[in-house]
Amino acid sequence: MNFQQLRSVREAVRCGFNLTEVAHTLHTSQPGVSRQIRELEEELGIELFVRAGKRLTGLTEPGGHVLPIIERMLMESTNLKHAGQEFVARQSGLLSVAATHSQARYALPVAVQEFRSQFPNVKLHLHQGSPKQIAQMLLSGEVDVGIATEALGDYPQLVALPCYRWTHSVVVPPGHPLLDAPLTLEALARYPLITYDTGFTGRTRIDKAFEDQGLAPNIVLTAMDADVIKTYVQLGMGVGIVAGIAYEAERDTQLRALDAGELFGINLTKLAVRRGNYLRGYVHAFIESFAPTLPRGVVEQALAADAPALIEI
Repeated sequence: MNFQQLRSVREAVRCGFNLTEVAHTLHTSQPGVSRQIRELEEELGIELFVRAGKRLTGLTEPGGHVLPIIERMLMESTNLKHAGQEFVARQSGLLSVAATHSQARYALPVAVQEFRSQFPNVKLHLHQGSPKQIAQMLLSGEVDVGIATEALGDYPQLVALPCYRWTHSVVVPPGHPLLDAPLTLEALARYPLITYDTGFTGRTRIDKAFEDQGLAPNIVLTAMDADVIKTYVQLGMGVGIVAGIAYEAERDTQLRALDAGELFGINLTKLAVRRGNYLRGYVHAFIESFAPTLPRGVVEQALAADAPALIEI
């Protein structure tokens, strides 16, 4: 048994059982991949894949049972390398972080700046995506840390920890009628609204608030990016609903903001890592820089537990 055999099985599943794609991913040949899989099956005494001729079409029942073990073995081999690197080169390496646009644009810059000054020899890769895309990047091992408000807590393979609370703001041009009266859902529902795409930046809470009041808001435009939302508000296309951190009074001089926390509630941004993953010292340093409530001991305790304890913030 060898790691190339294990990687061949794992990538066959990840690539939808397309051995040509597996060969490309592992920088080998398709016959080589088939041979690695067959040799492992012979050693284990079971067939891992359902076949139609020479094509793989799915996992057998034994294959479905063995796959999580293979995933753990490969993860631990990576952890072993990282543990060695921790002592060989404490101040160098690579940190990959995935975040939504709002987090990358408004919440991360201070932490990134602090991290770069503390670890100048660590290469930092920032990826942006939807919360579900971020979760998939974590699950595949593409990134070390994921940050989002939605979705990350829905995956048992991830440890999602609370970072900070925030509320939405309603943004309008100066002189807008909403600035002259108490802000209510009924008042908002009278105007065309511009806000986040479904699944982004607390959109679930926005929809639920209107639904609970029996209101049907006129959402005329959605976007992933708060800057896009604010641009179209400035053009007079509607009233914007954005994350409170996305409004900057010094920069957004053509807009005014109203706190909408009482209307849409409090949101919780989470930071997630893959359960069982070994985190090097500089990863812990980045996490604590972004979320001071998550020092190394707290994160390691959460990673070791079957279910992370609730952390008050």
